Amino acid sequence: MLVVGLPGGDTARVYRLLEAWRSQGQAWVGDPQGWRVVALDENSPHLATLAAQQTRWALWVDSDPDAFRRSYCLLRRLAERGGPHGLLLLHPRLGASRGLLNNLRQAAADFLGIRLLMVRQAEQRS
Repeated sequence: MLVVGLPGGDTARVYRLLEAWRSQGQAWVGDPQGWRVVALDENSPHLATLAAQQTRWALWVDSDPDAFRRSYCLLRRLAERGGPHGLLLLHPRLGASRGLLNNLRQAAADFLGIRLLMVRQAEQRS
């Protein structure tokens, strides 16, 4: 899975998130260590070629206050440079930011033609 927007190319963050999803009942994740996660700079000269060849892409959206603006700008650059048309949305605090992530997903679809797939968070039981 090629991941864009990953600060410092720290793929360990992605593996931790995949493990959290698996432990919350997302069986499709399987063994997170079985995934090959590659951080990719959106300025890569190989972006369009990789978009045509690779099917698994993800967008890392960090949790700082400016993360959503940065992510939209990154998606806009991907669209302009022939990047992927669909990405899995990776966010460390999915439940806490669901509204903002929905806004990002809608804007990406409406203005850029990019589909962002969000993982459904397991319901919290009290």
